[in-house]
Amino acid sequence: MSENFRLGELFCGPGGIAVGARLSEFKDGEDVYKITPTWASDYDKETCETFARNIHGQSLSESVDSVFHEDVRKLDILRLPKCDGLAFGFPCNDFSIVGESKGLDGTFGPLYSYGVKYLKQHQPKWFIAENVGGLSSSNGGRAFELIISEMKEAGYKLTSNLYKFENYGVPQARHRLIIVGFRNDLNLTFKVPAPTHKDNHVTSFDAISYPPLTLGSPNHDFTSQSKGVVERLKHIKPGHNAWSEDIPQHLRLNVKGAKLSNIYKRLDPKKPSYTVTGSGGGGTHMYHWEEHRALTNRERARLQTFPDNFIFYGGKESVRKQVGMAVPPAGVKVIFDAILKSFAGQDYETIEPKT
Repeated sequence: MSENFRLGELFCGPGGIAVGARLSEFKDGEDVYKITPTWASDYDKETCETFARNIHGQSLSESVDSVFHEDVRKLDILRLPKCDGLAFGFPCNDFSIVGESKGLDGTFGPLYSYGVKYLKQHQPKWFIAENVGGLSSSNGGRAFELIISEMKEAGYKLTSNLYKFENYGVPQARHRLIIVGFRNDLNLTFKVPAPTHKDNHVTSFDAISYPPLTLGSPNHDFTSQSKGVVERLKHIKPGHNAWSEDIPQHLRLNVKGAKLSNIYKRLDPKKPSYTVTGSGGGGTHMYHWEEHRALTNRERARLQTFPDNFIFYGGKESVRKQVGMAVPPAGVKVIFDAILKSFAGQDYETIEPKT
């Protein structure tokens, strides 16, 4: 029995989950199981433009029935299109270990509830919810317990796991808590897929260097570095930051408690990169392991596993934020593959979930 699952998304970002969904397909004889992105929403206009053009092949103005540029708090959840699978990577700002970690008491913490509201109203067959690992400990663990409880009350059997995406072929140390829910009446249990690259990580060198990028590649604009930044980078070894003892004292940064920071940190070409982020500020740019410069947005997109023909729209800083906030397509594809195999009744290698 073939099945084409229609996917809807809240907090869609530029389209990492949708790309991963389109790449996922399982064939069992003549039966084909696949996922088709149908509608999505996000509050940022340029992010929606990126999603519309890459996922639906239309501008945002032409995609009014499939891409909703709206604050989720103003969306009419009841009138959103029905779907077979819902994805919502609800904002992680208040659950991250970086910053104030306000959890449910912050501005963004309660936004998960709109995904739960959709589940209650439309009852899709399955859902996938994504957030940072800090969610499990936010508010002393109460936030995670509440979110899990409400998802169960909506009628779903849950499996949550902290995925280390570098173990699944993503050239980046990106750790995300992902909850997969199957509707109770389906009598299915999602099992966590086993790592595919635990002993053979894809390195930042592999991702950025091959195939070679050329001047004129989409989103491959170089940042003009100041003489001070270049001089500092000359003394920073691959994998090190601006607190390295190899750096002359007058160039070394001296910020209390920040020695493990990624500020002015070069990539280690022999390892996956550190986490690509969407935060602003020159000091948080990612830096090339050899050249004295920050990475371009296209290089950062490669670390996030976006294909080179995926073009981000908006100003340079907007694109930088979009890339950093996205879910890596190659990482989420592994989860979608497991969802499809679950519905097809196909076994696959699994591990016990951990949060």
